[in-house]
Amino acid sequence: MSTMKKTVTAMALALSAVAGMAQAEYPEKPVEFVVPWPPGDLEDVLTRMIAEDFSAKYDVSTAVVNKPGGGGGPFPGAIEVATAPADGYTVGSFIIAIPVVGPQIGIPELNPDPFVPLGNFLTYPFVIAAGGNAPYGTMEELAAHAKGNDVVLGHFGAPLVPTQVTLGLAKEMGFSFAADAAFDALDCNTLASGDVDVINTTLQLILPCLDNVKVLASIGSDRIPLTPDAPTVSELAPNLDVALWNGLFVRADTPQDVQDKIIAVAQETMKSDRAQKLAADTGAAVYWQPAADVVEQIQKDIATMAAIEGILSE
Repeated sequence: MSTMKKTVTAMALALSAVAGMAQAEYPEKPVEFVVPWPPGDLEDVLTRMIAEDFSAKYDVSTAVVNKPGGGGGPFPGAIEVATAPADGYTVGSFIIAIPVVGPQIGIPELNPDPFVPLGNFLTYPFVIAAGGNAPYGTMEELAAHAKGNDVVLGHFGAPLVPTQVTLGLAKEMGFSFAADAAFDALDCNTLASGDVDVINTTLQLILPCLDNVKVLASIGSDRIPLTPDAPTVSELAPNLDVALWNGLFVRADTPQDVQDKIIAVAQETMKSDRAQKLAADTGAAVYWQPAADVVEQIQKDIATMAAIEGILSE
């Protein structure tokens, strides 16, 4: 074969290979799910279920990668998804704050919002809690105590929704925290250490010591079945009614057929016995909220958070 023919043949084979790669059906390589928190909480457990089911359905490996951001909360993890290729191989498992707060706090990669929701799958049983030996057991008693004593709040990040709701509730009840601090995890050890007096956290993280903790209130519109005596924030201050949800997100320019494949698996995962058992055991709401409804939810939550910001700036 002449050199010219060899060159032409090689080029044809290369072009054919490139075309084959371009036509490869998703997914044909490992898929990564990014959880911007340490492992162990509800969004992590459920995302791992989704990843397992996705791997089983499509016979590709998956990985759940935890990217806690320290004082930066979930935003460093969100940036990783925002800067990854829009091909469905990097999926974010995000709390409400990513689309609601992220575009507002000066992070270039998150403004304008680079994501589209695939769907929400979790509403956290989120609580405001104190140690079992605290000299208060209700928000009203905390308010009275804080007027003459320093009370320190532990949270996941100052701009995050539960922190803003907690600070807004304090203001509505006529008191303020003497100081506050951000943590990657807020659990039994956080309260036992004495580093803070009050925490806002998911019930999952304090279930092991729930008998030794005082739950002062829950954040959301419905009381948590595992703590039925604790009022909701919306009962104490109806203008602070906001649910703390988590969902799957991808870059906005991810192909729709790719989005649909992830959605189909996640929907089925949330219906599974193991996901619904987790809900029953932890007081979480586990479901599937379609993308269009999530878009509406985000707009509602943005308006609520703007109102809370107004309360805190008064």
